[in-house]
Amino acid sequence: MRNRFIGGAVLAAAAMLSVPANGQAQDPGNPGGSSLYPPSFVMRGQSPADIGGLNSPLNSYPTAPIPTGHSGDAGFYTAAEYVMLAQTRSIGQQTIAYRGFIDSSGRITGLPGTYVGSGQVALSTANFQRQGFTPGWKAELGYKFEDGLQVFANFMQLAEQHSRTGASFVTPSFRSNPNLSDTFLVAAVYNFPQEFSGPRFDTGFDSLGIPLGANTFNTYGIWNAATTMNIQLTQRYTQSDIGIRMPLLQTEYSRVYGIASGRFAWLFDRFQWYTLNVDSLGIGLPSDQAWYTNTLSQRMYGPVVGCGHEVFLANQFSLSADLTGGLLLSVVKERVKYKLESPGNGGTSRPIASKQSFDSFQLVPNANANVNLWWYPTEGVQVRFGYQAMTYFNTTRMEEAVGFNYANPDPRYETQVFRILHGFNVGIGLFF
Repeated sequence: MRNRFIGGAVLAAAAMLSVPANGQAQDPGNPGGSSLYPPSFVMRGQSPADIGGLNSPLNSYPTAPIPTGHSGDAGFYTAAEYVMLAQTRSIGQQTIAYRGFIDSSGRITGLPGTYVGSGQVALSTANFQRQGFTPGWKAELGYKFEDGLQVFANFMQLAEQHSRTGASFVTPSFRSNPNLSDTFLVAAVYNFPQEFSGPRFDTGFDSLGIPLGANTFNTYGIWNAATTMNIQLTQRYTQSDIGIRMPLLQTEYSRVYGIASGRFAWLFDRFQWYTLNVDSLGIGLPSDQAWYTNTLSQRMYGPVVGCGHEVFLANQFSLSADLTGGLLLSVVKERVKYKLESPGNGGTSRPIASKQSFDSFQLVPNANANVNLWWYPTEGVQVRFGYQAMTYFNTTRMEEAVGFNYANPDPRYETQVFRILHGFNVGIGLFF
């Protein structure tokens, strides 16, 4: 028995296909090669694509000046792979801010609460850019027994994907009303404390007045007559499996294998909204800036089972396809928070924020599919390129990410019937 260190594709496909010069499959009972072909020309297929793991070929020709060995022997192995995946966006379309402001005092229009401006939509979650592919990596550690059974543990991590958009006092084509009301932004946040009042002299309608400071706070609140608003959506995916791969049926040109594992999958989404309100002199203090954060975390646990099939194509090449499915228990955590950039009231250190949290549980069916092309150029070396898709049903999404009631922020969540992560994987394996 010898240890193997695999650097290459972590995939969920694990077929053991011998590829002699004329493509005869490896006989499980004769690891050294079939009775018709010498061991130096025997090559084994790959492990299941959606679970990972690499089995190096047993061919020894051509001879390469690298310290690789026979991966067909029982022992420990490791694997690594580069992935590039895209995932479904988990947020609905919600209008965040409009162009204009609200006369909160009544001294501008004569009636408190009167809207001033065109009311055009300035900022919406529908303005997020299109989804793209996100890079990531996958690694595996396992042990292979003499009969071909493999015990493994793997981990996959995608980098955070950020979608951003924003609005400012600069209107499209610099068009605005004669009173320049459309150069301001307003959002319908209410029930907030005085620390979120915003600048005293916010617009040109504010002045010292008689008595001193009487004609101020005509647009009360950081989110009223604001200068800049930015929103961002962050998505991240993590996955880990612990399980086994086992040979089920093998012919001279193909192999069928079974897969069973326990899966942990984590869907993480965070929505952030930043607001800046500068005064009439263009000065923006930390106490005139506010943050809103909505974090949705879905940790899923459960069994995954399935099978795969690998077939010989030509000398040193094979093709595998894998299907797995599972039923996962999802622990859903929803966290919402309003926060001031810096405390007001003369610089007091008292934290000024409003928080809400909610936890729930739900069952999430899961289905996975993988297709991979394998190339075994020489002893102990293999290269893989493929496509994979992971689907989750009955997850949660932020249908309306913002709850405008500061004292009790209650955004709207809904069930997302179908959520998919799909893309490409590529790796190289070396066996020692």
